[in-house]
Amino acid sequence: MTYSEVIATDPAGVADVTDVTDVVARLRALGSRWHAADGVAVFNRVYLTVTEEIGRRIEAGEFPDRRAAATLDVLFAGRYLAAVTAAETGAGAPACWRPLFQYRHHPGVRPVQFALAGVNAHIGHDLALAVVDSCRALGCEPADLEAEFDRVGEILRLMEESVREDLMPGPDALELADPLTHLVGAWSLDRAREGAWSAARLLWRIRELPSLAEEFTERLDSGAGLVGRCLLTPWS
Repeated sequence: MTYSEVIATDPAGVADVTDVTDVVARLRALGSRWHAADGVAVFNRVYLTVTEEIGRRIEAGEFPDRRAAATLDVLFAGRYLAAVTAAETGAGAPACWRPLFQYRHHPGVRPVQFALAGVNAHIGHDLALAVVDSCRALGCEPADLEAEFDRVGEILRLMEESVREDLMPGPDALELADPLTHLVGAWSLDRAREGAWSAARLLWRIRELPSLAEEFTERLDSGAGLVGRCLLTPWS
């Protein structure tokens, strides 16, 4: 079964993932299977931390609509989980995820690059599609999810700051890190989120034009994949 078929038959990525607690459990299970230095595992750890934080904030009532926030989180995570399944079964992950899976064991790629490449794929491609998936599931318009989208964005911004602080090489590796600092500094979470929101609104508007929607989705996928390859440029 291809990635597209997985999503078409199981929009949450896996049938047993129905709430944020299930997502957290799946992310922990994946992390336990992979070596800590595995590039996908690096992203998975970052994503697990963010998902746990989103779950805590949903339970604390910090989202305007708890059901909408949980639905968006689950369908968003489902895109990543489906990509993992597709890659591990040989079905072929989307173009946005392929660089991370292809370079996951490359010794010349730094942890911060793996993390940002995963974030880029997930936001640059998956987020827009997850908004559309959520609108269909909830029977609403993208504008109805904007508050939840923005609140998730605030949490993602904290994640980006943590990635840069925790995974960048220390001062003893400054000479090596100079070009790396320039590379990761060129990628912006805020711009990626803005692009995802615009893409979601456009995809919703053209949902009754399947061939056009498919073409736009493919361009979104390939564009995120190109950025991912750049982020994973080996440094040694």
